[in-house]
Amino acid sequence: MLKENDQTFLQSVLTFWDHLTPQQQSQLTDNAIPIKYRRGENIHRGENDCVGVLLIKSGELRTYILSEDGRDITLYRLGPDEVCILSASCVLENITFDVHIDAETDCEVLLIKSSIFQRICNENIHAENFSYKSMIDRFSDVMWAMQQILFMSFDKRLTIFLLDEVARTGSTTIVMTHEQIAKYVGSAREVVSRMLKYFENEGYVHLSRGKIEVIDKVQLKEII
Repeated sequence: MLKENDQTFLQSVLTFWDHLTPQQQSQLTDNAIPIKYRRGENIHRGENDCVGVLLIKSGELRTYILSEDGRDITLYRLGPDEVCILSASCVLENITFDVHIDAETDCEVLLIKSSIFQRICNENIHAENFSYKSMIDRFSDVMWAMQQILFMSFDKRLTIFLLDEVARTGSTTIVMTHEQIAKYVGSAREVVSRMLKYFENEGYVHLSRGKIEVIDKVQLKEII
């Protein structure tokens, strides 16, 4: 039995809730499980994995692909009040994504069993539309990530990342290692470090251990 706050969260995130029958609502409630993931924990391991649909209460998840030599490229990140459908890739017929999902921070989620969610999507057009819209939104994120990697110079990619982080967090101080940033922008740590050092020499940022302070957003924007 879900706690009252989890029940409220479930109803608010699943925007098709009011279009479900009482039986379907009960099925979702009875098969939603509160789970906590620790930072760095792997949640989904590829196309053959089907963990379930994740409703993120707190924390952040990272979705990425792996190359044959083990290099990973971040596709997108998800935060509170967002839904991770790719962790249940078997929900959508004929669509599989060979992606991996990690907990970037300590996370609290509601996990809905894949079989239950798929059954409701098959029965209810509103639930099915919700699933496809979620997939389309994520596909747009993936295309944006691929566009940056394939067609943008690295200084532009890194600049976009820094400015996006400032906008996302509301702080000019980005608390990340160069290794973490390399994963997010699909590059090597050494390349990130060299470009950040160049930005520092130009007066755009100030570097310290595990932190990057954005000093001149106006000049950074000129790079883009």
